[in-house]
Amino acid sequence: MISLEMLYDAQRVLRDVARLTPVFSAPKIGENIYIKAENQQLTGSFKLRGAFNKIHSLTPEEKAKGVIACSAGNHAQGVALSATRNGIKSVICMPEGAPLSKVEATKAYGAEVVLVPGVYDDAHDKAVELAEEYGYTFAHPFDDEYVIAGQGTIGLEILQQLPDVDTVVVPIGGGGLISGVAYAIKAIRPECKVIGVQAAGAPSMYTSRKNGKITKLDSVSTIADGIAVKEPGELTFELCQKYVDDIVTVTEDEIATAILALMEGQKTVAEGAGATSVAAAMFKKFDTSGKVVCVVSGGNIDVNILSRVITKGLTKSGRITEITTKVLDKPGQLINLLQVVAQTGANIMSVSHEREAEKSEINSCVVSMVLETRNPAHVAEIKGALQSKGYELLD
Repeated sequence: MISLEMLYDAQRVLRDVARLTPVFSAPKIGENIYIKAENQQLTGSFKLRGAFNKIHSLTPEEKAKGVIACSAGNHAQGVALSATRNGIKSVICMPEGAPLSKVEATKAYGAEVVLVPGVYDDAHDKAVELAEEYGYTFAHPFDDEYVIAGQGTIGLEILQQLPDVDTVVVPIGGGGLISGVAYAIKAIRPECKVIGVQAAGAPSMYTSRKNGKITKLDSVSTIADGIAVKEPGELTFELCQKYVDDIVTVTEDEIATAILALMEGQKTVAEGAGATSVAAAMFKKFDTSGKVVCVVSGGNIDVNILSRVITKGLTKSGRITEITTKVLDKPGQLINLLQVVAQTGANIMSVSHEREAEKSEINSCVVSMVLETRNPAHVAEIKGALQSKGYELLD
């Protein structure tokens, strides 16, 4: 099992490899909220720590045969870079739907990439098969003592950077990150709480903890692809049961809102998985009193989905809203509607005007407007103004 000695050994191994990422306050996220910015780590995520520590532990014979790993992207990049720096061959099995940016980055770090149909768990099965066939050493992304010890160095750093921290919030996929961090925190500062966060669409550790045993989900679906894991590890489940105080979940809209808040308020980019900890703090999924450190575990978000994530975040926070109503099919009715909206200070982004809509009468039209608004209170003001003028609001 894990020991503090293993974590300190990992810290020495990583001293000239991993960056000491900053811990900084995030007052725009919440009072006494701090960010541990692992999105600024080399390769863009915390995964380098565990991957390098694992590869450093290999025997000369194992290094000669090469390593294989499975990953949705971040562990892949960590293993690829670590193997290349050590002159070792690396093969990475990735889910076919992994973000293209992560696939290309993994190749750029020197790995051979095998795309596997399905999700992370399918990539795992393929990696195990190839390891047996070619004699590669399998570098598990989370259920491995050396990997967990490497990730645990984040916990050591948090305690060095903010010694009086009260709560540490950590994203959970398979559980390697939170296992290492929770062990470090509880071994040195046991009164500090450790909260795990999962996407509501991939709650494998949350469900397993609730059931009191490892539970495999039938499917997972979330924008937080880095933590889309159907089944936690045996070692990580045991460590979470022992050292993690609570596990909560966040929705897709809440994750998107957190990504947007980090971009606007902190000028930092987080991927879906990395933003879950911040989402949990923003939406009060746990007691946020005292000093709270949110581990932002990665920043490798696919730019192709970033605009959609931003739109989701703007909608969730009341800064973009869609309102649908009806107007009489007569000259001047549309302009009258738009003038009411304009008087509230909303910016009209687009208007859709349908004369033969399902919800309209013969003498009326359905109008849908996408508006740029300030906040939920502004949205309520706009709807109230429209209703006071006799406009019916449609779902």
